[in-house]
Amino acid sequence: MTGVPHTDRPNLSTLSPRARFLAHCAKGELAFQRDPATGRAIFYPRMAAPGSGAEHPPWEVSAGIGTVYSTTCVRSRDGDHNVALIDMEEGFRLLSRVESTAPDAVRIGQQVRVRMRTDDGEDPYPVFDPLTDGSVTDCPETDLRDGAR
Repeated sequence: MTGVPHTDRPNLSTLSPRARFLAHCAKGELAFQRDPATGRAIFYPRMAAPGSGAEHPPWEVSAGIGTVYSTTCVRSRDGDHNVALIDMEEGFRLLSRVESTAPDAVRIGQQVRVRMRTDDGEDPYPVFDPLTDGSVTDCPETDLRDGAR
């Protein structure tokens, strides 16, 4: 039988940007690209750098430390969760959530660290945990479940 030799590790240079990103996530890494022409961090993964058009921008792995830029607490019957924009130290921003703390305890300016979440049958994806306890809250408690105000 002839063909491509089998290896347990995919050849990351031949995968799509999404597949490469997910391969990094599976290893517990938050990967991003950098525009070789401008030095600007690129996230979400792309085939070409926005602005310069540089094809196949090189990949880097983030140190995983970020700061909450914006956050909101989403209330639902199934349980509350937050949605947050995280500014990473390397210069890119991503939409995620902060876990390991109450959804309404997440604060703008709070330092966070990435970890990969793996749910049964799903691709791994980045979520964040606070670097501090996040126990102080400035937002008033509200409960919008069952139409309460």
